Amino acid sequence: MNKLRILLAEDHETIRDGLKLLVNNQPDMEIVGEADNGRVAVQLAQELLPDVVVMDVSMPELNGLQATKKLKQQSPQVKVLTLTRHTDDGYLQQLLQAGVSGYVLKQSKSAELLRAIRAVAAGQTYLDPAITEKAVTQIRGGRRAARGASPDANLSEREAEVLRLIAWGYINKEVAARLNLSVKTVEAHKANAMRKMGMKSRVDIVSYALLQGWLQDT
Repeated sequence: MNKLRILLAEDHETIRDGLKLLVNNQPDMEIVGEADNGRVAVQLAQELLPDVVVMDVSMPELNGLQATKKLKQQSPQVKVLTLTRHTDDGYLQQLLQAGVSGYVLKQSKSAELLRAIRAVAAGQTYLDPAITEKAVTQIRGGRRAARGASPDANLSEREAEVLRLIAWGYINKEVAARLNLSVKTVEAHKANAMRKMGMKSRVDIVSYALLQGWLQDT
């Protein structure tokens, strides 16, 4: 069985050692590299091309957000899973826009991180349950995806397909390949769907997907 190849980006050595022990004790995954700052994380990701980078937000040289942006520009196929103590919406929104596929809180149980790594490696978008509950509450309160949408704003089947794939973590080029469409057509469907639903960013798409149950379909 091919193991999932994981790169750890965490500046605290004690935490990094604990994560390495946790991951290497799993039969289906292994640590292939370690970085103690964002700049090294980007370099190693490009050299090693791991399946998943577990990325801390607060790091020297480049923080997790900056490192993720550079990493996704250079190696878009590499999945990034954010590991942080921050529950603030601002962090989540910026990181999702930067291209992360998952967001897990350090204060969650170890099993949550392992579940997230496997989900992200499989192409899913994974949000810590504590974050998910908060996002769904906000949507139901009208602060997220439903904001600005008219009651009869219906998505076409193709628009829904595009949003679903984007919520799962695919970029426009990958969505186009999967649906046998041009990138421009995908961009048009995405723009139309977001306009209909009053969405402003990828975090709105992911939040909408949570309510629709799309993130449990992969």
